[in-house]
Amino acid sequence: MNTATEADREEQLCWLALHLMPGLGARKACQILERFGTPQAVFRASVSELESAGLARTVAQGIASGCTFEDAATAQQRAIGLGVMLTPVTGGLYPRRLRSIYDPPPLLFARGRLELLDTVSIGVVGTRRPSAYGIAATDRLSRDMAQIGLTIISGMARGIDTAAHKGALEVGGNTVAVLGCGVDQIYPAENRKLAEHIAEKGLLLSEFAMGTPAYPQNFPMRNRVVSGLSAGVLVVEGARYSGSAITARLAIEQGRELFAVPGNITSKTSWGPNLLIKQGAKLVQDAQDVLAELSVTDRRRLVSTVDGECKSLTQKALEPCLENEAARAIFRRLSVDQPAQIDVILEYLPQYSSSELIAALFELEMLGLIRQLAGKNYVKVW
Repeated sequence: MNTATEADREEQLCWLALHLMPGLGARKACQILERFGTPQAVFRASVSELESAGLARTVAQGIASGCTFEDAATAQQRAIGLGVMLTPVTGGLYPRRLRSIYDPPPLLFARGRLELLDTVSIGVVGTRRPSAYGIAATDRLSRDMAQIGLTIISGMARGIDTAAHKGALEVGGNTVAVLGCGVDQIYPAENRKLAEHIAEKGLLLSEFAMGTPAYPQNFPMRNRVVSGLSAGVLVVEGARYSGSAITARLAIEQGRELFAVPGNITSKTSWGPNLLIKQGAKLVQDAQDVLAELSVTDRRRLVSTVDGECKSLTQKALEPCLENEAARAIFRRLSVDQPAQIDVILEYLPQYSSSELIAALFELEMLGLIRQLAGKNYVKVW
């Protein structure tokens, strides 16, 4: 092992020990790092020096005693074993936008493509119980934004978050999942395969130590990282007082652009985005609405990532030239926002046998023109 590697591991160990120190929050950790320069210097300081930097006596004594180094050593070995990368706030790979917020995480844990932290990103957030319209809008917008080079950032929660990540991945785009737990913990459990896909093709990111469960209090903290990483935040569906509303407020406080997809005025999940639009959020119907609000610098960066030019996205005609008459008939019957159960489809089209209609549904799914929801319900892909 060469000297540089030993020095890097020692520095990493000190970062982990500082991160694991009880009673030391993100803001206070950044303050003492500004004062002492490095985590090594923090641990070399005396109790009185640490107290004069604004730390409570119990925290200062904990740092001076080095009580977290044993746990830090265990965490370091686990990170190496899982391929988890550590990105400290003072490091060159730490995202510039996130460093500029009021309380940036002192240390980030990452699994996947770390270079995605240096891309132009849009946060996509919304309810965990979306409508078919919300899923369709999220899928379409995430796909289109990913295709013009934007990295889609969300929290890998059920509902809108999941649809955003999947939409980006399905077109080969970039996506970052910011977790409310350790990067070695998957929440919710049904997103395990999605997490594996993101770790391979995108990036899993967390400010929480490995092994940290998904405590409820972690998610508001997670939300500030979603908005902090992003050039802007897009709210698709959400109630007035919800996690997406918290993220929208954080985006405004952090000076980020705020976007919202309008919704049905009779739906509770439309209250949040519709209210944001009334208050000045940019109404979004397609990816170009997002692109138009980005800074000149961000747009220039995107130009260099999409075949040398940022091409306009135009909505394609949804009804294709299908040779299968049953498939054409089903496609005309389905809508984007009102799921149709298979029994209803069979009832709508009595001129076709059930086997013909089932084969046609399968064909439409394979072409990416319709999507099957739970309970054998089908909607048209927007």
